[in-house]
Amino acid sequence: QVQLVESGGGSAQAGGSLRLSCAAPGYTFSSYRMAWFRQAPGKEREGVAVISRDGITSYADSVKGRFTISKDNAKNTLYLQMNSLKPDDTAMYYCAADRGGYYYRVPRPADFGYWGQGTQVTVS
Repeated sequence: QVQLVESGGGSAQAGGSLRLSCAAPGYTFSSYRMAWFRQAPGKEREGVAVISRDGITSYADSVKGRFTISKDNAKNTLYLQMNSLKPDDTAMYYCAADRGGYYYRVPRPADFGYWGQGTQVTVS
């Protein structure tokens, strides 16, 4: 069972930045595809960004050019750098992982088996 722990959420002004982190102590990130999802109140969980095992990234259209997903395999940590934040980015953000194969599309929740507890991002 992979345990994922997110941090870095909080409040920001529109146009500001936040960086989310997701740690998985004791696991080898290079063996997993990793993703960020978000869920706003009353809405379905949606894929934000994914980084495949080979480092290839994919993004939802709504965040392209503003968000950057990255990972540090040595630290077993996943990141989401969020710039030019908008009020529509307000949501609970979740990191997710899966041992599946290479992944080159906007992530879907059903394709990921391990989830963090979430971290709240509020943009005003």
